[in-house]
Amino acid sequence: MVDVAVIGAGIVGLAVARELLIRRPSLRLVVLEKEQEIAAHQSSHNSGVIHSGLYYKPGSLKARACVAGAARLIRYCDEKGIPYRLCGKVVVATSPEEIPRLEELYRRGQANGVPGLRMVGPEELRELEPHVTGVRAIWSPRTGIVDFSQVARAYADDVLERGGQICTGYRVVAIHQRSCSTVVETTAGDVEARAIVSCAGLYADRIARLTGAPPVPQIVPFRGDYYVLRPERASLIRGNVYPVPDPRFPFLGVHFTPRMDGQVWLGPNAVLAFAREGYQRTTVNLAELAEAVRYAGFRKLARKYWRTGLAELWRDFSKGAFLRSLQRYVPELVDDDLLPGPSGVRAQALSPDGELVDDFVLDRQPGILHVRNAPSPAATSSLEIARMIADEVEPML
Repeated sequence: MVDVAVIGAGIVGLAVARELLIRRPSLRLVVLEKEQEIAAHQSSHNSGVIHSGLYYKPGSLKARACVAGAARLIRYCDEKGIPYRLCGKVVVATSPEEIPRLEELYRRGQANGVPGLRMVGPEELRELEPHVTGVRAIWSPRTGIVDFSQVARAYADDVLERGGQICTGYRVVAIHQRSCSTVVETTAGDVEARAIVSCAGLYADRIARLTGAPPVPQIVPFRGDYYVLRPERASLIRGNVYPVPDPRFPFLGVHFTPRMDGQVWLGPNAVLAFAREGYQRTTVNLAELAEAVRYAGFRKLARKYWRTGLAELWRDFSKGAFLRSLQRYVPELVDDDLLPGPSGVRAQALSPDGELVDDFVLDRQPGILHVRNAPSPAATSSLEIARMIADEVEPML
């Protein structure tokens, strides 16, 4: 028997394991991962942005975790020699109608304690991003970029160095609670633990249901497809360039993201994935697709946002539509500048009434803690989320 079993070797699960071992060096801890490698899904299929905490409702877990987590992540990268760049971000209003939303976003950022925020006009925007047009913008100098796969590997090294185990190829198929422990049944054998922490990402709701936890919020997968800016044109973008978000919809819209390898990613869109790990348009899991479509929460969401959904779907299949959405910010882009790029899948928790769950969600049961919803900025916030989760888990030990 072990003291703690963490389900999921993504960036959050590894950060939790690391934090618990730092607090309790003698802890017997194992991380169970269904894939043959760590950080195989959301942790390695993301834009690589170190978010500053600008977007999130003041007082929310997201807001608190992101601002503190970004600072901790940067210190960690410095300590470990992990390369990153604080290239900054502009959030650009392209029309006067967007300015009230931009100003509200600025107020949120100030309330959240985001360092260095400034409102800038079109002239200063041109100084920051010479090829970007807009009527007004927020400048966030502490937004950065990093390779989160590298961060996850560093967390894993910390876990192993502190005596923890990481077991790959351990897919959880059942969970049985006993009086003083919990047995996790996996495809590679059973693991008995005094405490369980589930950080299962795209399958968070399924793992929760194995323990009798509420079936909602349910995870609905949304795929985001990127284009990559042609290398010869990468100089068009210096830092992150984002649109003013629609507060009714949690996705941020297509944006420009520089990468540590010198690429610039363009996107993503947001469309229903036809499988929980459906990174390609042609990847279909009929059972998982049916589960999503049958869910009352998804049907209500689809009825409410059908116009937005159709626009996202059209942009997914039409390069021209995708290009036009980018030209609002960089008018000189042309069709040949856009090369096919990668995709990611976001594990979005959805409530039965059709609301996309925006904040982090934790479910507690005797001896078990479920991370039910940890979308962006979970990678940025991973060290701070780990601290919050460890505070909850320690009394179980």
